[in-house]
Amino acid sequence: MLRSCAARLRALSALPGRAHWPASPPGPALRLFSSEKDTLRDYSLPNPSWNKDIRLLFDQFMKKCEDGSWKRLPSYRHSVFEIERDPKAQMFTRSLEEGMGFEYVLFHNDTEKRMVCLLQAGPHLQGNHGYVHGGAIATMIDMTAGSCVFVTGGFVMTANMNIDYRRPIPLYSVVVINSRIDKIEGRKYFVSCDIRSVDNKTLYTEATLLFVKPDPNKSSK
Repeated sequence: MLRSCAARLRALSALPGRAHWPASPPGPALRLFSSEKDTLRDYSLPNPSWNKDIRLLFDQFMKKCEDGSWKRLPSYRHSVFEIERDPKAQMFTRSLEEGMGFEYVLFHNDTEKRMVCLLQAGPHLQGNHGYVHGGAIATMIDMTAGSCVFVTGGFVMTANMNIDYRRPIPLYSVVVINSRIDKIEGRKYFVSCDIRSVDNKTLYTEATLLFVKPDPNKSSK
């Protein structure tokens, strides 16, 4: 079990931009292997709830990873940096039962500063009339774009997000979220994002976001 956890952490360490990741938060040193319940499971791998569309896309992107141009990002229910500080806290997008909420996997291209998210929307994300809730869509836009910036430049906070909902996304469907860093100005990262159908024919949503790295000279208290 400990070997399994260590292997997953090594996978995290191998991600692009790892040198820019934030240091462990102040306080007692993190002990990731304190108990069996703290074992880190990678939720970005296929599970029985995945339908054929997301499985096919997953296989296609895993093929792209073979030459190193793309990398799959592992995804855990607990934050690596917070699991010992607050073991009850879970990542919002991984807090729902398998297949009921956000089923997704992220792929990153470091050269192009792009992040692609393959998302399957579960029944607990319903808004009205069988479509995905707008807040759930915004959550995944923020997750995808924010992860793109995080891998490139380290810890950031969302400062602004503008979303144009072009068409409603049917519940249970699979969509592709594309995100790209357009410009970097000091501590500011400007990112564009869109959500499209699997066949790329339908544009569901467009967004622009601004992320800001915290000022290291200012206290967060």
